[in-house]
Amino acid sequence: MAQDANTGLTSEERRERRMILILLAPAVTVVGLLLIGPLLWMCWQSFQGPDGFTLVHYQRFLTDTVYLSSFVQTFRIAFLVTIAALLLGYPLAYVAAKSQGIWPPIILGMVLLPFWTSVLVRAYAWLILLQRRGLVNTVLVESGVIDKPLILVNNEFGTVMATLHILLPFMVLPLYATMKKIPAELEMAGASLGGGGWLVFRSVFLPLSLPGVIAGSVLVFVLTLGFYITPELLGGGRTFLVSMLVSRNIELYNEWGAASSISMVLLLLVFLIFRLASTLIPFERIMGTR
Repeated sequence: MAQDANTGLTSEERRERRMILILLAPAVTVVGLLLIGPLLWMCWQSFQGPDGFTLVHYQRFLTDTVYLSSFVQTFRIAFLVTIAALLLGYPLAYVAAKSQGIWPPIILGMVLLPFWTSVLVRAYAWLILLQRRGLVNTVLVESGVIDKPLILVNNEFGTVMATLHILLPFMVLPLYATMKKIPAELEMAGASLGGGGWLVFRSVFLPLSLPGVIAGSVLVFVLTLGFYITPELLGGGRTFLVSMLVSRNIELYNEWGAASSISMVLLLLVFLIFRLASTLIPFERIMGTR
């Protein structure tokens, strides 16, 4: 079979490569038009002002306290939601991974149940549950636990609770997938060497489940950074996240350049988060390919 002197490939290998490129062309076109193109436009827009090229939109991050406070509050809520999701999701995933018979599908089905309902509907449901005359306050007052209704909405607490409910599956599923891959023989070996239940869990199971912990934490954290509907409804104006800052710049001031600069800074921070996660544990381990 003839071989190209420049590339060292046979005619059959060159034909195979051309076929792969042809098959990839539709997907690459779609990604370019729907993802890369809008990102490039947003980047260009962030440097545009009434008189052309400008850095004024990025200078506001150094001069406008609203920008800084919005980013700080967004990252604080994302951190709280991630920690709460990990504390709730890890035991839940552990029970599902260790259960037998019909219990794993039942547990995972209950976890996935929120996916079957619109985010807007779930946000309104939490608004009804947590308001001053909602179910939670009514039960607490009538049972004598509290004397007057608690303020559970129009603040960060309501935002965190509703966001946690919506994003909990994104923590549980990576944890469950990682835990199911951990061989039970390793725990048995640890127990046979005299290790107690807690020691085996801490020394064997927990380190092996770290890829799921990091994958779930990164997913929940990044998704929380871009939440809009839930904090808008449950925050009551006291929770002002980055997504709302973008929305206000467009709706109230028609400042597409300012909104684009905020989006680009948030996108850069998300990339840095992924980079940090990859330094802790390689993405090959997180994705289960190695």
